[in-house]
Amino acid sequence: MSSRKIVFLLLVLAVVLVVAFRAKAASKDPIPAPTADDQLSSASKSETAVFAGGCFWGTQSVFERVKGVTGTTVGYAGGSASTATYDQVTTETTGHAESVQVVYDPSKITYGTLLRIFFSVAHDPTQVGGQGPDEGPSYRSVIFYLNDNQKRIADAYIAQLTQQQVFHSRITTDVTPLKGFYRAEDYHQDYAYHNPGNPYIMVCDRPKIGALEKEFPDLFEEYTPKR
Repeated sequence: MSSRKIVFLLLVLAVVLVVAFRAKAASKDPIPAPTADDQLSSASKSETAVFAGGCFWGTQSVFERVKGVTGTTVGYAGGSASTATYDQVTTETTGHAESVQVVYDPSKITYGTLLRIFFSVAHDPTQVGGQGPDEGPSYRSVIFYLNDNQKRIADAYIAQLTQQQVFHSRITTDVTPLKGFYRAEDYHQDYAYHNPGNPYIMVCDRPKIGALEKEFPDLFEEYTPKR
């Protein structure tokens, strides 16, 4: 069973998590925008991005509150369809990472801006082998790119952040082609929204939402599930 289910551990680690999550230099808050990015465009009605940054509950709770994002789905990426179930993924033997599929309007937000949010408030891209109390490869940091353009922007942004020494430690985020995204079980969808009193959500995910509102006020909007 995932360590995120152990309530006492969450409470003990509460302060540590807040400090660890804010790994970037305080003087660079929020982090710089990518110098390599797309322009806002109405050529396409929607685009898709896939990110893995620890527990997918928290990653989804951030991106579903971003203006220009039209839909989010939590799921598994990095492994095969036959092992894309929560029980199997939490064995840490499947190659999957807990991931979030983000559908967005390219006329309102760019891929680079999504990356900026991902690195700024959605997770700590310098943590090795997990996020917060969650340890194992299913909680690793990954940008799953869908095309060469996304790879170009992601690689350039990591190089930019590294060159500018935005983080105190080395960025460990992988940039990997998406071979398949598999929707997670229904009870995981919008889990943070439906379970605000869960100690894990209160300690690990609410601070991310607060950081999004504080650091990107022009992009923040309240969220209500459509389903």
